[in-house]
Amino acid sequence: MAHIIVVGNEKGGAGKSTVSMHVATALARMGHRVGALDLDLRQRTMGRYTDNRRSYLASEGLDLPGPNYIELPDIETADLQPGENAFDHRLSAAVAQLETSSDFILIDCPGSHTRLSQVAHSLADTLITPLNDSFVDFDLLAHVDASGDKIKGPSVYSEMVWNARQLRAQAGLQPIDWIVLRNRLGAQNMVNKMKMEKALERLAKRIGFRIAPGFSERVVFRELFPRGLTLLDLKDLGVKQLNISNVAARQELRDLIKSLNLPGVTVTF
Repeated sequence: MAHIIVVGNEKGGAGKSTVSMHVATALARMGHRVGALDLDLRQRTMGRYTDNRRSYLASEGLDLPGPNYIELPDIETADLQPGENAFDHRLSAAVAQLETSSDFILIDCPGSHTRLSQVAHSLADTLITPLNDSFVDFDLLAHVDASGDKIKGPSVYSEMVWNARQLRAQAGLQPIDWIVLRNRLGAQNMVNKMKMEKALERLAKRIGFRIAPGFSERVVFRELFPRGLTLLDLKDLGVKQLNISNVAARQELRDLIKSLNLPGVTVTF
């Protein structure tokens, strides 16, 4: 069976689609078969990313590895049994379509709570939650006191992950390996940055996730989106010498893939 990677966070702007595209493309470039789904049916950032990639590669006559992205298939509501949910069927049909031809299926979730996102989390073997290095984003995981030092209790997203874990346990499936990425880290060792680090470490022990380094804030990620490219594609486009920022970003991606500890994956870039 394909290993399912879900990239989820109920808050927009945390870099989910950037992480999704880079993880999916990195795995494909290392020789793994990767399927991809975008559950944000309105925004479709991941879908647009792959659309842009197909168009750009076709226009340039290039053939670069990437994920096999598909849309959720439509379901005839007349075929549903009483009480059955059409979204559940659309997601299960998409996963079934990709599973026979994929080593990994990456699912990019919307930045809000939806039925599709809820079901996807229960399918996750690996869950990646990008988080901006801010207590505004931290509030999605847990509530803290005014000083930011004391955790008062888990918040809405953590509770959803807990429910997904319960469903998997009831079905006899392996536990979710939950990784929280600290995204858009500042270069300076500020007080807020240190408080966030300590708060995440305390919360990780309390509700059971691992902490991994994410991506720093870099212009290159925004520049690559219109062409559907990733950092790993630059040398194939004739960029012989990467600048310092791009080299650092490439190392961040390498560290991220290593930290995921995905089955059968050895980082080779």
